[in-house]
Amino acid sequence: MHYIIHACDNPALAADGLAAADHYGEIAQSGPHAFHMPGHIYARLGLWPQDIASQIGSIKASQAAEARGETGVMDEPHSYDFLLYAYLQTGQTEEAKKTLEESSAPLTMLASMPGMGSGHMEGMIPYYRVKLPIFYALETRDWKSAAALEPLAGSPPQVAILAYWAQAVAHGRLHQSKQAEADLARYDHAIAEVKEGKSAYLAEGNAVKIQRGEMLAWISFAKGNQAAAIASMRAAADLQDKVGQAEVDIPSREMLADMLLEFGHPDQALTEYETALKLSPNRLNGLYNAGRAAEAAGNKQKAMFYYSALLKSAGNRESARPEIAYASSFAASRN
Repeated sequence: MHYIIHACDNPALAADGLAAADHYGEIAQSGPHAFHMPGHIYARLGLWPQDIASQIGSIKASQAAEARGETGVMDEPHSYDFLLYAYLQTGQTEEAKKTLEESSAPLTMLASMPGMGSGHMEGMIPYYRVKLPIFYALETRDWKSAAALEPLAGSPPQVAILAYWAQAVAHGRLHQSKQAEADLARYDHAIAEVKEGKSAYLAEGNAVKIQRGEMLAWISFAKGNQAAAIASMRAAADLQDKVGQAEVDIPSREMLADMLLEFGHPDQALTEYETALKLSPNRLNGLYNAGRAAEAAGNKQKAMFYYSALLKSAGNRESARPEIAYASSFAASRN
């Protein structure tokens, strides 16, 4: 089941791994990583309640293992990563914030253990310490906070690039082109360092090509260069669609749709949101902005479809997210 889930951990095959995901958590509940594994499929399919249950079960299994004097803490950061993301997609901002805070304890414990920052574990602790707040800020569209997040001191360059990428996205959103260009310069410098080290292969990977394309797009966006911004982001999105996006990530095509909507092309934006949602179902920002695009294009029926899908995906619960409040208000006005 473990290998089936990994083999199906991409948009095209995720549905084929659902049967394995649904049962893995039943047969290996004392194994933290096994309990976590179904989340790889649930996240791909936008099945957030199942994903949340899987990660909570994994974290509890990790803590139980530690209480028995067995190893368990190693698996916690990965589960917190998935849990934070799933809470954000369902509009549970307070639970996401709580998850972010609770994730610090296992990382502190790992940092206190000799040898945990070396070998194949190099960079793991600073990676999770920066990744979780980055995604909290970006998914809640708090661009100023995202722009202020720096890599931890001593982070290896392959970890630091995540912060520089996030800063460029945020500065682009804020129309601060000079700062975004500075972020790209730092990113490129870090990539040059990666090329000189033992992880040189990462510098030539598709993930770097996609990230850099996104950064170029947001720089052009900040400058108001519509054609260049759309061309760069479309190239990044096309590559990501071909090779698959990371486990918990923001789709490039969703970013492309955001740009098109901001540039005043709601019909084109809606087309891109719909494609992004096929590959990354039930993303909160994707559903909400698909509704916004449909509404701006004058298609109230389709707007209702996406706002209703957002409310359903969020469990029709109360939320501090203004997107859910707006969707609820729109749905009420149409009844």
